[in-house]
Amino acid sequence: MSTPQTQRPQPDPIRFYGTSWVDHTRGYGARRFALGLGASLLAALGILGLKLGYNGLTLSQSASWLRILVIVAFAGCTAMAFTRAMRGWTRPRPSAGEDEAAFRSIKIIGFVGILLAYALRSAVEAPGERMRRLDHEAAVEQYERLTSKRSRNPSRRAGRAGAGARRR
Repeated sequence: MSTPQTQRPQPDPIRFYGTSWVDHTRGYGARRFALGLGASLLAALGILGLKLGYNGLTLSQSASWLRILVIVAFAGCTAMAFTRAMRGWTRPRPSAGEDEAAFRSIKIIGFVGILLAYALRSAVEAPGERMRRLDHEAAVEQYERLTSKRSRNPSRRAGRAGAGARRR
C-alpha cells in the first residue's frame, strides 16, 4: 500500500476575485477599482433611498420622536454593520455561525455601512485578502516544513538492513 501524495495547498477563492488575489494578476487592480466604485455608487443610492423614506415620514407629519428614532436606528445599524464588516475582513471571528445569524437584521438595516466598508477596503486590498493570505501562507509553510523533513537518516537505514541480514 502506498500513501497518497499530499498536494501543495491551493488558495481559497474570494468572491469576484477568484484566486487572482494571490499574485495580483488577471485584472486584479481594475477589478478592485471597479468593485470599490460600484460599492460607493450603491451606497449613494442607498442613502438616497433612505432620504426619500425620511422625506415620506416628514410629509406624513409623523411625530418628531418617530423621525428621530428612525434616524438613530439607521445610523446605529449602519455604524455597527460598518465596524463588523471591516473587522471581519481583517481579524478572524471565533464563532462566526451563531454570531452572523444574530446580526443579520442589523446588517440588513445598516446595508449602507457594509457597502461603504467594502468600498474602503477595496481601496487597500480585496476584502478578506489579508485573512486568506495569512491562512494560505501558513498552510504553505506547514506543507514545506512537512515535505522538506526527512523521516529517517539514510545511513541508519542501510545499517539496519545490514544488521538484519547478519542476524539471519
